[in-house]
Amino acid sequence: MKLQNIDYSLYLVTDRGLARGRTILEIVTAAVHGGATVVQLREKDCSSRDFIEHALCIKEFLSARDVPLIINDRVDVAQAVKADGVHLGQTDMPLAIARKILEDSMIIGISAESLQDAIEAEKGGADYLGVSPIYATPTKTDTAPSLGLEGLRKIRKAVRLPLVGIGGLNRDNAAEVIRNGADGVAVVSAIVAADDPQTAAGELKQIITEAQQA
Repeated sequence: MKLQNIDYSLYLVTDRGLARGRTILEIVTAAVHGGATVVQLREKDCSSRDFIEHALCIKEFLSARDVPLIINDRVDVAQAVKADGVHLGQTDMPLAIARKILEDSMIIGISAESLQDAIEAEKGGADYLGVSPIYATPTKTDTAPSLGLEGLRKIRKAVRLPLVGIGGLNRDNAAEVIRNGADGVAVVSAIVAADDPQTAAGELKQIITEAQQA
């Protein structure tokens, strides 16, 4: 997999708490079959060993399909499973330290909660940005104020990195996020909590593709 050529269009972020009794592997499998192009494994409440075991299982599935696995927050877990990348928030390990540890072995995504965050992350060598949050979302309560489409447009004008919008995104607003400068749409509940994650992913992928081609 050429990590510089990643398709960020439909970026799934996992959340065990929304899975409705299904395993994360089941959700990921369905989402990828529906069209998800990147998977970020986010585990806030499990042990390191459990996180690693889950990640290895999911990586095996994704690697066979050339879909990148991004680990949320945990550089150590990303290294342990040889993930394709790690995603860091503004209170996680600093980008400069993560880059020193990882060198060029994997991509590093940074959550940009403001225009300044985005500019600093690009200068610091980030590979892509999670522009967060576009809208308020119940799946993450510790976020900055919503940036909205105007905030997204300002970041698009200021940086050249791939941008993935996240925060309250679903089939009703995915197209406008693409039209306002995002290269991809990151979703959590719109797929993880869906009655049929494969169908939900497929519908989102079609909406995103049509917005990109418009």
